[in-house]
Amino acid sequence: MIFGSKSAIGGDLAQILSRPKPSLLWLNMASMIPEEHAKRRFAQNPKDADFYQNPYAFYKRLHQVGGPVFWEDYGFWCLCEFDAVNDCLRDARFARLPPVGFNQPTHPPHLKDFALVEQHSLLQLEPPKHTRIRKSVNQAFANRRVQEMQAEIEMLANQLIDQFESNGETDLLTSYAMPLPVIVIAKLLGVPTSECDNLLNWSHAMVRVYTMTQTVEEEQLANTAAAEFRQLLLSLIADKRKNPTHDLLSHMVQQTPDALSDDEIVSTAVLLLNAGHEATVHQLGNAVYTLLNLHWHTDWIDNDKQADQLIAEAMRFDAPLHLFTRYAQEAVDIYPGITIEPGEQIALLLGAANRDPNKFENADTFNPVRRDAANVSFGAGLHFCVGTPLAKLEMRIAINTLFKRLGNLSLKDKPQLKDSFHFHGLENLYVRW
Repeated sequence: MIFGSKSAIGGDLAQILSRPKPSLLWLNMASMIPEEHAKRRFAQNPKDADFYQNPYAFYKRLHQVGGPVFWEDYGFWCLCEFDAVNDCLRDARFARLPPVGFNQPTHPPHLKDFALVEQHSLLQLEPPKHTRIRKSVNQAFANRRVQEMQAEIEMLANQLIDQFESNGETDLLTSYAMPLPVIVIAKLLGVPTSECDNLLNWSHAMVRVYTMTQTVEEEQLANTAAAEFRQLLLSLIADKRKNPTHDLLSHMVQQTPDALSDDEIVSTAVLLLNAGHEATVHQLGNAVYTLLNLHWHTDWIDNDKQADQLIAEAMRFDAPLHLFTRYAQEAVDIYPGITIEPGEQIALLLGAANRDPNKFENADTFNPVRRDAANVSFGAGLHFCVGTPLAKLEMRIAINTLFKRLGNLSLKDKPQLKDSFHFHGLENLYVRW
């Protein structure tokens, strides 16, 4: 059995077997010897500070082995190579939920409000329900609609800089990278900007549940945040039915036929905030830190193409999300002697895939004009990030505006990364000019 995208099945067998390093596109020809399995087992505590401050050192060890590895601390097989991760994201034999007949993931009683909000999340659905709900939001993130927001985002970026420019220094994460995307997503949804502080607090609390290393106390805080967020959204949904405006909540409330239920709208709105906002904040912070730390400047960018190259390379070089999981829907041979059984999880190490030395020349070097440009930071396939056009536009505007306004920007202190391997982002970003 060949593991890969459908386009790979039926490809040239000689070409597949002549690849210089193992990837997912392997035939199940022979079992691996026990010694080989032992080499593929790694123990690495994701809560270890040395690790989450620099996961790329760990990834180098994984790439030296090649092929899938077993991460003992999590208890599942991981894919680390770019082609392997990209193929898996597109392979229908892997999904966000276990196959029918297997126990489905459940939340404990103290997360009942969180579970209520999550029950219709696009991240936890497969077709046909996924298709129906995603269709309801696609229009809001179409390129034409996103481009219409450019002037508004530029104005917001300048307004935020106005508030701290005279200080000579600031924590860019809290004064710029956090407020910009939350205000943008609030306006897109139709949530009053006066609620942005609450949105930030709720988002920070809820995403901890996705890290797989959270405490019970953090889960309780996430549950409270979910209940409060849901209450606000239900109130807004009721109001939009009576007084619709030009925003996404109004669109989802008013659309016919096949209208979404209130609970489906709530789940969708929460996902757009939590997934879109958190990822954009971390990506913006990581990108600015990369540029300043490596003494890159954006004055060479004089067109959108070059700006897009810079953003794409920043997303490859230091992605905001490093681990995603899938459930096997059937038995899948991912490597000679390694089979993922139905209902078992497999992890996709996005951060490792983006630094795959077999995919990228000088993979650990930041190079916006590289010929082998690519990344899996937005995912791929069915669950490719719906907000990608908006995230890219926000990144481009935020970075260009920042460096045009504060041309002599420099790091004041070396930032620390958050104790959250799953969401790879900074604690702060102190700069001066």
